[in-house]
Amino acid sequence: MIRILLAEDEEAMRTYLARALQNAGYEVIAVDRGTAALPLLEMGDFDLLLSDIVMPEMDGIELAQRCAEISPRTKVMFITGFAAVTLKASREAPQAKVLSKPFHLRDLVLEVERIFGQQAHATI
Repeated sequence: MIRILLAEDEEAMRTYLARALQNAGYEVIAVDRGTAALPLLEMGDFDLLLSDIVMPEMDGIELAQRCAEISPRTKVMFITGFAAVTLKASREAPQAKVLSKPFHLRDLVLEVERIFGQQAHATI
């Protein structure tokens, strides 16, 4: 099963995204900040880091850079509601996919499926 580490500081969004991904057949571990994600990356084997970009303590871009050092096989996808931040993410982590808020949960699941070359697991 594909394991996803979700880092999103907004509780409602974190719950919403985690539930949608779990319903699509993924194992999801969700945390509220980048600094909470780091030890999990060090201990676990995640296939995808799905991270908000704007978070307290450590932003998603720094988290992605640390992820590349700790777990280079882990793919990265950013979610953000800030257009300017999207441009920065594209420059600083060009291998990462950026999904801009607002988006439909189906779009999120489709992007994850594209990353792993999978067919749809469930209907959202």
